[in-house]
Amino acid sequence: MEQRHNESENSVTLQYAVGGMSCTACAARIEKAVGKMEGVQSVAVSYPARSAWVQFVPGRIRSEDVMAKIGHIGFQASAAEHSKEQWKQERSALGLRLMISLLLTLPLLAGMTQHLPLLSGLSIPAWLLHPWLQLALATIVQFVIGLPFYIGAYHALRSRAANMDVLVAAGTSAAYLYSHYIVFSRLPTGETLVAGHTLPLYFETSAVVISAVLLGKYLEMTAASRAQDEAGGYSQLQVQSATVERSGQWVSVLTAFIWEGEIVRIAPGETVPVDGVLTSGETDMDESLLTGESLPVVKRAGDRIWAGTTNVGAMQRIRTTAAGHATLLSRISELLRQAQRSKSAIQQQVDRVAAWFVPAMLALSAFTFMLWLVLLEPGNWHQAFRCGVAVMLAACPCALGLAAPISLVIASGRLAKLGIVLKQAGALERLARLNTLLLDKTGTLTEGTPQVSAVWAAPTQTRSVVLRLAAAAEAGSAHPLGQAIGREAGRVGLTPPSALNMVYFPGKGVQAVVEGRSIAVGNATFAKAEQWKANAEAAAAVANFCTEREKRGETLLYVAADGLLIGCISLADRVKPHSFAAVQQLQRYGLQVMLATGDHQIPAQNAARQAGITQVYAGLLPEQKLELVEQLKRSGKRVGMAGDGWNDAPALAAADVGIAMGNGTEAALAAGHLTLLQPRMTAIVDALGISRLTVRNIKQNLLLAFLYNSSIVPFAAFGLLEPWMAGAAMALSSVSVVGNAMRLSYILRRHKQLPA
Repeated sequence: MEQRHNESENSVTLQYAVGGMSCTACAARIEKAVGKMEGVQSVAVSYPARSAWVQFVPGRIRSEDVMAKIGHIGFQASAAEHSKEQWKQERSALGLRLMISLLLTLPLLAGMTQHLPLLSGLSIPAWLLHPWLQLALATIVQFVIGLPFYIGAYHALRSRAANMDVLVAAGTSAAYLYSHYIVFSRLPTGETLVAGHTLPLYFETSAVVISAVLLGKYLEMTAASRAQDEAGGYSQLQVQSATVERSGQWVSVLTAFIWEGEIVRIAPGETVPVDGVLTSGETDMDESLLTGESLPVVKRAGDRIWAGTTNVGAMQRIRTTAAGHATLLSRISELLRQAQRSKSAIQQQVDRVAAWFVPAMLALSAFTFMLWLVLLEPGNWHQAFRCGVAVMLAACPCALGLAAPISLVIASGRLAKLGIVLKQAGALERLARLNTLLLDKTGTLTEGTPQVSAVWAAPTQTRSVVLRLAAAAEAGSAHPLGQAIGREAGRVGLTPPSALNMVYFPGKGVQAVVEGRSIAVGNATFAKAEQWKANAEAAAAVANFCTEREKRGETLLYVAADGLLIGCISLADRVKPHSFAAVQQLQRYGLQVMLATGDHQIPAQNAARQAGITQVYAGLLPEQKLELVEQLKRSGKRVGMAGDGWNDAPALAAADVGIAMGNGTEAALAAGHLTLLQPRMTAIVDALGISRLTVRNIKQNLLLAFLYNSSIVPFAAFGLLEPWMAGAAMALSSVSVVGNAMRLSYILRRHKQLPA
């Protein structure tokens, strides 16, 4: 049984595998019954996933009490880890019932030849039409194969609810008992149907309906199981054991028993079992299944390594920082389960409709019976019965209940494969309706780390010398600008010399002795305070260089040797590759894209221009971003906000859809409604495209379900459908909806994404 501590300190959330559900009405019944228990804070039940999630206070109620309550209302609850076994057992039992039902139903179909003109000329063995044989076969199908329908209907009615079992049990029982009465009252001598083919027996109706419903449920369960497997990619990455160094020996240990700080060995081709830090050397890690990054990522000593990634380099050792349920992989898996157990607005509306749909259809069936008996054909009990039963068998909300959940499971699984974590089912629906998107600059539109964009050198110097000396002075700096200079020197193949007597001036710069000279690197304020000198030619040249770079919103650092200006380094936070293409695609989707940043106006305008954004809000504090989101929502906009998940958290929470951009490692899992494990602008485009395809698929499913019910029920009520046809159509409606939902998986795989 899976357990996790909820945001409430005094409660836990447990997941159960639930067997015996026949439709979404069963899920609603469990939610209602368990939700009334003392100590239970919230309940969510998914019929497609055959799972229940219960949040409760341990001191006030026990897990065993919850399972007993679920059992009391007619279902079987077990530990979540047994869900796959339960699915297999339930599916096998259903398949066996279906096979036996079909074998016993086939002989009963012989009687239908007397009612269908095209088949009336067929020669049927008389013994197949013997009423006592038909009674015997129908009895087995009705009360042995169909027993679970009666059990489900009993528990539903006892709970003052109605579900598919009630409709199936009532409709098939009416057809069976009517035929049973005819056999015993009018054919006591065993007269065959050929001799008395005017007698209205409906044994084939009850048997065909039960077989059709079983077939529909079998196909539905198979499809739902496949959708769950496709969406469960993250759980498949979890490794149960690891090779750990203890007392100088390498031993195999379950990941749940690995402690922080222990050394774990990762062989080539092995999936990493824990989160940790690479202790030495370097290797390539395949993070595609976790973050959606297609190319291997180079990891060096000190870099973070994540559970679920694959070592495609040499044997390595990592120092554990998290194991078991504490890993990033486990937290992402929990967020996916959270999304699957949450309900979208569409699903909530469907659940409300389903709650009264079955009782309404039972009432319509009774009304149809009385209408025929009293007004349309007074006294014709046969016709009234046929139409009333047909309405009862045609009406079932199962197709409506399946319209959204399976599509949402498929979509969340596809998003996960692209490194996009969906935390709420409703967020996908809201994402599809967005018409405005606010983007933070740093880390969202841009790389988030400064990089050297240009180097100016005085006439007596070279750019390589300036960069080499500046990198030496900044060698021990933790400042992002200093680190950027060091990275650039390494990139162009320079080896900075050692530096002595380094002195840091916060907010200004750094000074050190390099190769016997006093080298200083700092901003304009620092240069002015230190009174660095430059000849007229150098002063004019550096002024032109700085003016041009400042117009682009870049940051300038000056370099001096022994008080003489020798160069200037310009740094910029570059716009991410494909940001322009992503913004263009978002605009083609009909979104108004804006930049909302705390950065200054000039760099904000420069980044927006490169990305193709025209509307810019610069110099905003976190509370001002929040006010901007609320202002746009008040004006009628449906607003999405994409940010780094930390200082943008208030705006992310207030937006219709908050998109938290991960930093390529530790994602901002606590913020927003969607989390991008790789902070790619193109991932927003992918998420938006998938959301719109999914919502369209759900609407198609609802339309199919509505068309079935709105067309089949009137046909049944006016006597244009035989009862067995109405029952088969009811089963077919669920199959068609599930089939269309599964088609979404193929559509999403073909969905064209922009380059990452």
